[in-house]
Amino acid sequence: MQSVEGTWSSREYSLDKMTLGELVAGYFTYPGIQIYGLLSAICVAIALYFSDRLLPLIVAAVATGLVYPLVWYLLHRFVLHGTWLYKRPETAAVWKRIHFDHHQDPHNLAVLFGALYTTVPTILAVAVPIGWAVGGLSAAAAAVASGLVVTCFYEFCHCIQHLRFTPKSRILMLMKKRHLAHHFHSERGNFGITNFMWDRLFGTYYPDPKTFPVSATTFNLGYTAEEAERYPWVAELSGLTIANDAAQANGAAQQRADLR
Repeated sequence: MQSVEGTWSSREYSLDKMTLGELVAGYFTYPGIQIYGLLSAICVAIALYFSDRLLPLIVAAVATGLVYPLVWYLLHRFVLHGTWLYKRPETAAVWKRIHFDHHQDPHNLAVLFGALYTTVPTILAVAVPIGWAVGGLSAAAAAVASGLVVTCFYEFCHCIQHLRFTPKSRILMLMKKRHLAHHFHSERGNFGITNFMWDRLFGTYYPDPKTFPVSATTFNLGYTAEEAERYPWVAELSGLTIANDAAQANGAAQQRADLR
């Protein structure tokens, strides 16, 4: 990773080589997280300035937090793991950045974080209508603040799930195991990050990898050599040869999963 010395990305953040303390430092100094924090503070200030009642603000914030797991599930399953983004030259770079790169190298913190140009519009699209319906401008601002804070929480949990670290919390440990199975056993299930209720309801939850068919496309998300020939834009941007050997892919996945 090459960049201007002194910036966050001037060093390599590889989660399989980092301690929890190093992750916390990297997390809070990441520009995207700082922008989320600044935007959420601005939204809270707007909400309080334009409202003389706390109840609508609380209702809007809680409602947004409750809806967010479903939004994430749908986006993760049907957009990030869909094929339509890489099949178009206009959106291939977006798909590469927001998910393909993460599955290619799950330890790379730089591509684990969501891209602001996709996350912020999504938060606004979800939170503003909820908040506005509850209480107009002030509640909409509270809802957006909630969406930003929930996103920060999701991002940190996601980091922990890829860090070489054993959580003491049983709940966090179960989250970690489910998500690692998504990366190293089969990407066709366990789409939740902190909440797997929607996986259970829609039949994509598997607590034990032994009960779920192994996938040969956990690293390339179905963007195989054949797909790269038909839709070359992600391959051109990556400068990579897309692996198409199922045995090799599964062997690599097992080796990396064994590190944990």
